[in-house]
Amino acid sequence: MTSTATTHWVLTFVCEDKPGIVHAISGAIVAANGNITESHQYTSLDTGRFFMRLQIESAVPREMFEAQLAPVIARYDMDSVLDIVGRPMKTLVLVSKSAHCLNDILFRQRSGQLPVEIPAVFGNHSDLASLAEFYSVPFEEHAIVGEADKRAFESMLRTFINSAGIEMIILARYMQILSEEFCKEFEGRIINIHHSFLPGFKGANPYAQAHSRGVKLIGATAHFVTADLDEGPIIEQNVVRVQHSDSKKRLVSIGQDVESKTLTQAMRWFAEHRVLLDGDRTVIFS
Repeated sequence: MTSTATTHWVLTFVCEDKPGIVHAISGAIVAANGNITESHQYTSLDTGRFFMRLQIESAVPREMFEAQLAPVIARYDMDSVLDIVGRPMKTLVLVSKSAHCLNDILFRQRSGQLPVEIPAVFGNHSDLASLAEFYSVPFEEHAIVGEADKRAFESMLRTFINSAGIEMIILARYMQILSEEFCKEFEGRIINIHHSFLPGFKGANPYAQAHSRGVKLIGATAHFVTADLDEGPIIEQNVVRVQHSDSKKRLVSIGQDVESKTLTQAMRWFAEHRVLLDGDRTVIFS
């Protein structure tokens, strides 16, 4: 007699809020001999949408599990995702010259702290090629000088994303603006990081501008990329208090540290299916 190995699943779904959803999905899980090990739910009073994330242990094959869930998903018209807990999510990283975010991503990925698989790093400069090489991740330089270069790069990017099965795209201080068409095509899959001074202190040397104004808080925001520059749904934010005695160099160091930590936290939540979209907001089941 052979036994089927137990699989730890993560199930997320979003639908219109109605009575009986939790009862129905729980019944389907029981019918699949499943055991719920983690559960989060939320009803948005603003949009009338119901959000749920479950982790489930079950020994039945995926086909049987999906067959039990299918009637409930259809009845409530759910947008659902079923995945294996901890499966590394295929992630593409775009960079320019700043190394702090890429270094933190690659270190945490290699040390097992970040559940992602990174098949490549693309940069519009070659500055970070040696850093990617250190972590044994392929690096490609795609210089962008004019609009024609950008169109060619985005065309290549679409092909790579589809052929490599990329699920998450990270702008790790990538200093190029993606086209509106590209942002719409991959909406909900592109994550950006920037300092929290915006909309103030725009342009070059924001930390020098902040230092001259005597700011007391430095922070970072990780958000989904949309056609509206730096205004996509926010995933994570952090702030750190600074002192009047901190130099411009010290502010940069503090800022880079909080940017790195904020970005990798957002990546971790997304890879673990803990980030669900509710219009212009996010629901985070941390």
